[in-house]
Amino acid sequence: MDPMTFICISQLVHGLAYGMLLFLIAAGLSMIFGMMDILNLAHAYIFMLAAYIGYTLAGLTNFWIALLLAPIAVAVIGMLIERYMLRKIHRFGHIPELVLTIGIGLILVEFVKWGWGTQSLMLQAPEVLSGLISIGPFRYPIYRVFIIGFTIAVMIFMLLLFYKTRFGTIVRAATADSDMVNALGINVLIIYTLFFGFGTWLAGLAGVVVAPFLSVFPGLADQVGFGAFVVVVLGGLGSMSGAFLAAILIGLLNSFGIQFFPTIAPLLTFGLMAIVLTIKPTGLLGERQ
Repeated sequence: MDPMTFICISQLVHGLAYGMLLFLIAAGLSMIFGMMDILNLAHAYIFMLAAYIGYTLAGLTNFWIALLLAPIAVAVIGMLIERYMLRKIHRFGHIPELVLTIGIGLILVEFVKWGWGTQSLMLQAPEVLSGLISIGPFRYPIYRVFIIGFTIAVMIFMLLLFYKTRFGTIVRAATADSDMVNALGINVLIIYTLFFGFGTWLAGLAGVVVAPFLSVFPGLADQVGFGAFVVVVLGGLGSMSGAFLAAILIGLLNSFGIQFFPTIAPLLTFGLMAIVLTIKPTGLLGERQ
């Protein structure tokens, strides 16, 4: 294999891994806005908190226990935020939601600084996911391949949950006509709380998965969370398929940009967003409300 082909394949897989990670974070944010019409800017900070909780749990037990328990912990926090904070101000529009969720995010940043300090922490990947995998003449880190496969598995789980279960049927019905669902004797507010918790659970999964991939530090929410927010806007607010497409595009653009255009790589994502939103203000697959 010639060096240029090797570099291109390597950057392709790296871009896919990063894009899948962005989608895993952005999926919950996009779903929450699509169903509940809530712009939750604390989402990235909940993702960061999950990374810290996962780091601690992995040190006490192992990576797999951390991957199981840390997302549940932040899902409970998310449900409490929805029930006792966001629900009370939702009727006043997006501005109060944005102010509140930014405030929650700042509190979470100070909390992790107090609890874990400001130094960068690295969670070790489990032994089975360490090292390199050989695909023909190509060798690549196993953990990045795991990120791709794990995100695909989560996507399949989401599709089964929302299209093959009673809960998914109720969620889709509540999105279309919440008053009718209420009239059928189903408490839509509880469904909203559970759905919000599911969205933060997805952020929790991403937080634990990212910990061995990137270092865990208080600025993680800004570093990765901003990219996830761009994914949601670029894909179209509330569009899951649009978020997935945007995440893959940004992941590949980031990977190849750093390799071939390092001086302007940080600007490429903004350039893509400017072009897409100029041509289609609702995003790639978004629909005008």
